[in-house]
Amino acid sequence: MSLLTEIQFCMESLTSRMQAVQSPIIPVVGELIKNSPGTISLGQGVVSYSPPPEVLEFLPKFLAESTNNLYKAVEGIPPLLAAIAGKLQAFNGMEINEDNCIVVTAGSNMGFMNAILAITSPGDEIILNTPYYFNHEMAIAMAGCRAVLVETDENYQLRPQAIAQAITPKTRAVVTISPNNPTGVVYSEAALRQVNQICGTHGIYHISDEAYEYFTYNGVKHISPGAFEGNNQYTISLYSLSKAYGFASWRIGYMVIPQHLLVAVKKVQDTILICPPVVSQYAALGALQAKPEYLLENIGALAQPAVGIAQVRELVINSLNRLQGLCSIAPANGAFYFFLKVYTEMDAFDLVKRLIQEHQVAVIPGTTFGMENGCYLRVAYGALQKDTAKAGIERLVQGLQTIVNS
Repeated sequence: MSLLTEIQFCMESLTSRMQAVQSPIIPVVGELIKNSPGTISLGQGVVSYSPPPEVLEFLPKFLAESTNNLYKAVEGIPPLLAAIAGKLQAFNGMEINEDNCIVVTAGSNMGFMNAILAITSPGDEIILNTPYYFNHEMAIAMAGCRAVLVETDENYQLRPQAIAQAITPKTRAVVTISPNNPTGVVYSEAALRQVNQICGTHGIYHISDEAYEYFTYNGVKHISPGAFEGNNQYTISLYSLSKAYGFASWRIGYMVIPQHLLVAVKKVQDTILICPPVVSQYAALGALQAKPEYLLENIGALAQPAVGIAQVRELVINSLNRLQGLCSIAPANGAFYFFLKVYTEMDAFDLVKRLIQEHQVAVIPGTTFGMENGCYLRVAYGALQKDTAKAGIERLVQGLQTIVNS
């Protein structure tokens, strides 16, 4: 083999891992939006409101201490860890003790990557429920592992027996997301308990992604599997400030992990990040001091469903109901998404392109969430004010009626 041929072979080997990873869909759709000025995006999963004022109040505390310019503890600064522990106890019913611990991360996506690298070896398997969150599938592929896909039911609810049947000697974890991205469904306590027990029985991990924990409607309560008794040795819980606190660019999330995983997770985090940005940790500390009214006004309380995002949600539901016969829309009592199954033979991405180019409204194709059979669309409504949401959803309804019926 010539030197040039050997170099080319090595270069191909180096790139092959990433070639197997799907490209993030948000920038792709973003480029289409850029080329169609005036498009209203029902695509990216962010909120429209800003962080609470307490964030700014805590930034001077960061600036006042010169040592804050140095590296801090890999797992997070002590005041933030203490605040998170208090929140977990009060809201999630989870106790931090000698069996588990908190690690602050640069968003919950990093928490997921930390977990996968800590618990797997190349060739291992992770069970995802479809439709899955695309960054989860991407992280599994990057780690040299395989995502084993288990279909949810017709309402995108978990099928615990199907999950149990998918477990093999190579399985290392089952992933659940509730409230769910991309479907907006909230899993029942019974189903989550069943999955958690299956993981315990088989000696594998239950990774519970709870980034949308505050976004529940119609009296539905968020359930944290990490609060179930006796599961601290195998439950990994992931959280984020990005959604509820309007904190997307600050990049702060956290994970609750079994104590025996701490050394492995710290190895991963120290290599990639060293420590979460300290200024963002101070901002997060401020966010967690926010008054209850902040979340009530921006998301909508269970007892006051017609405020904030909940109000926009009602508007979206009323408009989407006009698509009966063209789409099926499963009940969704969480997050800020609806997942539409469109009755058409069109490719989902082609439909997305036409909606942007012809009707100036953007959504995300279901193929990026693992839905290859059929045409599915994710509709996100968290980023829009009421008037903009109304205009955007009207464009979507009219666009689907025009394109699908043509």
